[in-house]
Amino acid sequence: MNSLQEFPVLLSDGEPEQRKTSSYWKVCVITLGDERFAIDLRQVREVFKLASVTPVPGMPDHVVGVANLRGVIVPLADVRVFLGLPLADTYHYALVVWHGLQQVGVVIDNVPEIRTIHADDLVAPSAHHRTRGASLISSFFKTDARLTGLFEVSRLLAMVEGE
Repeated sequence: MNSLQEFPVLLSDGEPEQRKTSSYWKVCVITLGDERFAIDLRQVREVFKLASVTPVPGMPDHVVGVANLRGVIVPLADVRVFLGLPLADTYHYALVVWHGLQQVGVVIDNVPEIRTIHADDLVAPSAHHRTRGASLISSFFKTDARLTGLFEVSRLLAMVEGE
């Protein structure tokens, strides 16, 4: 069973790769446990409160189930599995991210924060930053004196899909 939901391509203000040509762009900052990560806002479909999660037997550990979002079944992934972070006991929110024809709900701990970052704020991952799941993170930036990892959504979706 394909764990990612496919949907029609919608027009956006630019593909994620175009962020490299703009000096400023918006990101959605999320929290997973004690760690902060960000996702390019152009790849965020929406955030919703999880009323319930329906488990699906036989799915990989990172697929925690599915949710019904206004009649659309959305697969839910806990990317903590890829990052080596402790798993959550309960899931409160999901952030629907998309790339190309695929979308998935990433379970998150709280309502995300929107920030504007500058290209000069980004630093490439160094050997010091390399952890399990490091391939998900394209770069880091500082927010409130903390490093925040910027997810590469195409890689995240590929990992969820098992590629």
